Amino acid sequence: MFDIGFWELVVISVIGLLVLGPERLPVAIRTVSRMFKTVRDTANAVKTELSQELKMEELHRDLKKAEQLGMKDLSPELQQSIDQLKDAAASVNRPYEKRPEQSADESVNTEPRKPSE
Repeated sequence: MFDIGFWELVVISVIGLLVLGPERLPVAIRTVSRMFKTVRDTANAVKTELSQELKMEELHRDLKKAEQLGMKDLSPELQQSIDQLKDAAASVNRPYEKRPEQSADESVNTEPRKPSE
């Protein structure tokens, strides 16, 4: 990652020990390692978000091409993008679909309940 060898680490450790002392060196090492972890996690999150945005942009561009072609004679890549968009739309709509076994009378109960004695 940083192209630091064993002897470079030894020199850095000795300088850190001399500057910070044995009491503060472990705390400084933990702080630096947390900082590197935070930077790495942030970079991974940004990379993931950019990847998702690029995929969304590609799907949007493919949808525009498909609309221009009138949804006929689509290339396999465009057809695959359209299928992905249809699947995503179906998965979003599924939770909001009305259950067939549940009628309107059962879903709304307007009669107040009487407390049991």
